[in-house]
Amino acid sequence: MRIIITAATVAEWMPSFLEMNNLYTSDSHRFKVQFHQTGVGMLATAVSLTKLALDEKPDLVIQAGVAGCFDTAIALGKVMVVKEESLADTGVEEDGKWKDIFDLKLEKSSYPPFERRKLPNPWLTKFNLLKLPEVSGITVNEITTNPERIRQLVKKYGPVTESMEGAALHYVCRQANIPFIQIRSVSNYIGERNKANWKMKEAIGNLNQTLLQYIDTLYKIK
Repeated sequence: MRIIITAATVAEWMPSFLEMNNLYTSDSHRFKVQFHQTGVGMLATAVSLTKLALDEKPDLVIQAGVAGCFDTAIALGKVMVVKEESLADTGVEEDGKWKDIFDLKLEKSSYPPFERRKLPNPWLTKFNLLKLPEVSGITVNEITTNPERIRQLVKKYGPVTESMEGAALHYVCRQANIPFIQIRSVSNYIGERNKANWKMKEAIGNLNQTLLQYIDTLYKIK
């Protein structure tokens, strides 16, 4: 089984890389883990993951990363999996309302790879091995800070997490028919730009503890 752990930045998976230290590469025909950096944002991620899918033909892609969170009842550092993604800044703001590509009739709501305007993970039941909480996410090119835009996004999409790469993973892997799972750890609340209040170190630490546990569990059952 060929597993690829991917993230926007190496910092997000580096603790796991150092801990594994080629632990799962000796028997490459049975179980092999590789690490991959896409770069930041949907564009870089989409291109990088498409090339990865064509060149490597992985059996499972794990996107690991930190994320902003809309729900302040969720503790910073909490690790979750994203069950579905929405494109949340592809469209137009008009007459005080946010209209996405489906509202504008530029895309059909269930035209592949979309289902009912979203990009769900059809492999999540099989690959959520640790039974992590499953939440909805949105992907944006511009991190959300405006209170009115936050209100619009919460009302329209009901998201828990926000990232800049998640939808690209879901889009590419659904199109390429490659199983995937997106694992996110909460580093900050949406709209909070005072980084003294963020928990980046804790979020990355918890994320990598979960990654190590996940790979160990996967190795034992495969």
